[in-house]
This record gives sequence, structure tokens and C-alpha cells, in this order.
Amino acid sequence: MAEDALPTVDAPWGVALFSNKIKGWIDRLGTAWVEGEITQWGVSAGNVYGKLKDLDDDATISFTVWSSVRARLPEDLKQGDRVIALVKPNYWVKGGTLTMQVFEMRHVGLGDLLERLELLRQKLRAEGLFETKKPLPFLPGTIGLVTGKDSDAEKDVLRNAQLRWPAVEFRVVHAAVQGDRAVSEVIRAIQILDADPLVDVIIVARGGGDFQNLLVFSDEALVRAAAACLTPLVSAIGHEADRPLLDDVADLRASTPTDAAKRVVPDVAEELLRVQQARSSVRLRITQRLATEVDRLEALRSRPVLASSSWIIEQRADELSRHVARGREVVDRVIERSHTRLTELTSQLRALSPRHTLERGYAIAQLPGGTAVRDAADAPAGTQLTITVAVGSLAATVDSADRGPVDSAAGAKRAG
Repeated sequence: MAEDALPTVDAPWGVALFSNKIKGWIDRLGTAWVEGEITQWGVSAGNVYGKLKDLDDDATISFTVWSSVRARLPEDLKQGDRVIALVKPNYWVKGGTLTMQVFEMRHVGLGDLLERLELLRQKLRAEGLFETKKPLPFLPGTIGLVTGKDSDAEKDVLRNAQLRWPAVEFRVVHAAVQGDRAVSEVIRAIQILDADPLVDVIIVARGGGDFQNLLVFSDEALVRAAAACLTPLVSAIGHEADRPLLDDVADLRASTPTDAAKRVVPDVAEELLRVQQARSSVRLRITQRLATEVDRLEALRSRPVLASSSWIIEQRADELSRHVARGREVVDRVIERSHTRLTELTSQLRALSPRHTLERGYAIAQLPGGTAVRDAADAPAGTQLTITVAVGSLAATVDSADRGPVDSAAGAKRAG
């Protein structure tokens, strides 16, 4: 079968031929500059075998650095570094594997990394991810800790927190803090602790590292996961000069894991001292207040107005006597005036009273109906009359012989 003929079900290619075809196609691709993060760096017989991961997507390639090329590379290259590399695809026919042969490799320029980091910082700040800060609880019941397994950062946080408050409890979720798995594992750990209702605060801790190793904590996905966390979160990456984006989005930035433990957990000795100081201060203030009030009360009691209370009774007694005397005088005058007026009115009444006239010898003749007789014609002969005198009354009958306007009164007297 000719090598240029296409394979068919009846005339398939051999594995060697197919592998050589692949190698030929790949060899024609030439070299290319690629950028990524070293997630694996192993040395064997002077050669380097490693992996390079994309900075944004989930993509990884294997690479090989032969010993002859390695001598020309920077000596400080290691796992976790961000690099640019000149690579050429190389297909190994015998093993059926594809790898990238490295001809050059160098660190990504620090200026480029800082520029990208600053652009991402501005983007996240514009979205408001750095603005809201949740307060930390005074005494957390359970502290969530995200850190590397058996790391110094884990030991520092646990030891210092328990020294400050022996009863403190932790829930530790281990995660890679560098390498290609770091971002996804830290995000998962944060989400696990945030979903635990017993966890009151979360600490993300790492024991320092160089700038490139710390870039894991500036990953956009990790930063957004921390911003979405409902539980207060503390960033304790363990650095001073560099500031990953996790520091900006966290509710509290601690300079080291030890500093995080001190700022999250109160010192029981200090708190007891504060309680004692507060009690002493309250006791002193109460004592001072009581002393002030006692002095004020004594000052009031020493005043003349309160030194002897009898003067109030004596003064008011004199005033009361004067008012009583004045009242009696006024009442006597009113009674005297009223008596005089009564006498005058009595005299006037007696002068106008018909009884006074009767006492002078006059009488009043009344018809049976009680009407006074004013005209003799009103009392014909035989009329029964009642004659009222000054004292008592008399019954009389009109005599027909006694008529006449002048004699009627005399006749009435005679009849009486």
C-alpha cells in the first residue's frame, strides 16, 4: 500500500505509519511562544519534565526541557512561576505521547503582571466588590480555616487562637495554596465553610511566598467567590509588600496567620482584665456619686430653712391668727349691716302692712268669697260678712235699715 493513499476499512494504515503521519503534521507546526503557570517541575537525569497551565482556562500541556537547554534557562524557575516559553510540539512515536519541547523559558515581566493585576483590581472595585465589609463576631463559636495541609500557617493559627481562648473551636478544610489545583480547591473550601451554619468567621491562610506564588489569591474566580461569601472572611496570606486581590475583597486583612488569630479571637486574660477594670470603674463612680449626693444632702440640711422647722409653724400660726381675726371682724360688720337693714325693712313693712291700720281701730269686711267690701251695694241686706279686726274676726249680717254711704262703716262697727 502506498503511503500517500488514504486508509480504508480494507486497506488500513499501520500504527507506525499513522504515528509517523501525526509526527510529520506536528513537526510542520514549528515553534510558538506560550504563556502559563508552571504547575509541575520535576528533574530527572538533568532533564526537566513539567506541566504548563493556562492562566484563565482549564487547559494544560506537558513540556520537556533537555539538559542542554536547561543550562541556558534562569536558575530560579520552579513550580508556581508564571512564564513565557518558546516551545515546539514533539510527538514521540514509540510512546504515542505528545509533549512540548522547550527551547527558551523566562519569567513573565513583573511589570506586565502588575499591570494586569491593577486592571483587574479596578474592574472589581468598579463593581463594588471592595466596598461592603462585614463586622467580625466578638467571640466566634467556630472558626473556619482554609489552608494547606500540615502547613506552618495552620499551626500558627491554631496555636495562637487556642492560647488566647482555649475553648475556641475550628473547622479546617485543607486546600492547595499554589499550583494548578489551588484556585479550585480554595474556592471549594470557602463555599463548604460558608454553607456551615456553625462557622462564624472564615480565615484563608498561607505562610507567605514570593509574588508569583501569591498570584493564586488574585485569581478573579477566587476573588468573586470570597466576595459572595456570606460569612465574614479574613485574608491571612502572610505577606507585607505584595497585596493580592483577596486582601481587598476580604472583610479583614491580617498581615500574617498569627495576626489573623489575634484579631479574630479575643485574649481571655485581656478580657478578664477589662471586666475587672470595668467593675472597678463602676464601683468607683458609684462611690463618688454617693459621696457627692451625701455632701449635697448635708448642705441642704444645714441651711436655716431646714435646720429648724418650728419657725414655719410659728410664722404660719401668726398669719393664721391675723386672718382669723380679720375674718371675724368682716363677718361682724356684715352681720351688723344686715341687722340694720333688716330693722329698716321691718319698719317699712309694718308701716305698709294692713295689720298696722287694723291696730288703729279699723276693720275689714269680707264677703263669703273672701272679697273685701268696698261698696255698700256689694252687700245687700242679709249678706253674711266676716269682719277682720286687729285681733281676730267677727261674723255679721247686713241690716237693711243701715244703708247709706256714710253710715255703712258705722253700721258695720255696730254689728261688730
